[in-house]
Amino acid sequence: MNQKQDFELERQSELRVIADAVRALATKCEGDSLALLALLRTLERLHREIQEGVFQVSLPDNRQALYALLKDIEEEGGWPYIDRMRLRSLLKNFSETDVPVTNPEAEAES
Repeated sequence: MNQKQDFELERQSELRVIADAVRALATKCEGDSLALLALLRTLERLHREIQEGVFQVSLPDNRQALYALLKDIEEEGGWPYIDRMRLRSLLKNFSETDVPVTNPEAEAES
């Protein structure tokens, strides 16, 4: 193996360690929506920080490097994106009887 392959294997190993740690923390927080929300917010902040910082600085400055980056994006599943849950999706977990509906007019009549 050459140095580049060794470095790539080491980087993949480091990423696995990070992913395992995040999964373990998520499992530890299972059932605690506030803790899981904090974890998701942290991951989103890290994503933005990396994307707007060191990633933008490292973008290719020649055609060959740009081609290699685009090829990797195409082959490895596209651009990394963190989707935010929509409020509608969140509310779908509740039935109509679980969500109190306040009617100011009805309360004023009482």
